[in-house]
Amino acid sequence: MPLVPMRTMLDHAAENDYGVAALNVNNMEQIQAIMMAAEETDSPVIIQASSGARKYTNDAYLRHLMLAAVELYPKIPIVMHLDHGNAPEACFSAIEQGFTSVMMDGSLTLDSKPSSYDYNVEVTLKVVEAAHAVGVSVEGEIGALGGIEDGHGAGLSEEEAQEHLTDPAQAEQFVADTGVDALAVAIGTSHGAYKFKKKPTGEVLKMSLIEEIHKRLPNTHLVMHGSSSVPQELQDIINKYGGDIRQTYGVPIEEIQRGIKHGVRKVNVDTDSRLAITGAIRKVFAETPEAFDPRKYLTPAREAMKQVCVARMTAFGQAGNAGKIKPNTCKEMVDFYKK
Repeated sequence: MPLVPMRTMLDHAAENDYGVAALNVNNMEQIQAIMMAAEETDSPVIIQASSGARKYTNDAYLRHLMLAAVELYPKIPIVMHLDHGNAPEACFSAIEQGFTSVMMDGSLTLDSKPSSYDYNVEVTLKVVEAAHAVGVSVEGEIGALGGIEDGHGAGLSEEEAQEHLTDPAQAEQFVADTGVDALAVAIGTSHGAYKFKKKPTGEVLKMSLIEEIHKRLPNTHLVMHGSSSVPQELQDIINKYGGDIRQTYGVPIEEIQRGIKHGVRKVNVDTDSRLAITGAIRKVFAETPEAFDPRKYLTPAREAMKQVCVARMTAFGQAGNAGKIKPNTCKEMVDFYKK
């Protein structure tokens, strides 16, 4: 099965009321973990790479890792998505490299400051026009998230992020002005592990905004960024074996499930995978300090990430849907966008 555009996958998710975990990849073990979990759960997958990941891995390596996944798992629909493209040029280069979906994050300027609405529309529309011409899906963002990760983000504190939440009326206008396939919204979440100082309530995690935006945009696929759950057990493993993760709280699974009931179709998960990998590696080093073969510590790290992926795929409802999706190609989507 070829790589598929994200629009194909999210349309199916909307028709069948489930969400899809968008899982970040930086190396071979991570993509192996994602695909092992997808096969075990019969899940379609969105594998995404940030600009930082593209720089770290190199597009050529990344492209061939994706092609290997396609070859090894021919029954699993896979989206190759650019996470947080910060300029049209970043999106254009990803399309040239074979990405089937790109995010143009015009919510921030190039110096990582919250942008104006007009700037956001200008850069996003430019990407939509170019991407749709070749059948590639586009995600946009309105509002600004807190935190910073992988070099992306405005560095907003939990309190400052509340000042840049998505305005539902503006979200509706943004979709009309740009024609994006999916819309990331700011509801109080943030990038990185340190999302909330205590278990989030409706005062800081505005799930009610999701519901209001969905009412205005019932046919637009919504996206939750910064949505790792940061499980306590993963924090504890890292700290038990020499780490120093400060007490922190993520987005509860039940709140994500609430969002899925109200139009959320793509859920970004990265920190949970990193925590799982790091904890597993620390455990090996602590218990077998003589270990030096990377396979000895990367194998349990890969398994730990796989278990996180299985849990999220199951919780979001994508499990069991891989074989039900008609695998449209980008070439086939060109005619769809011309309508």
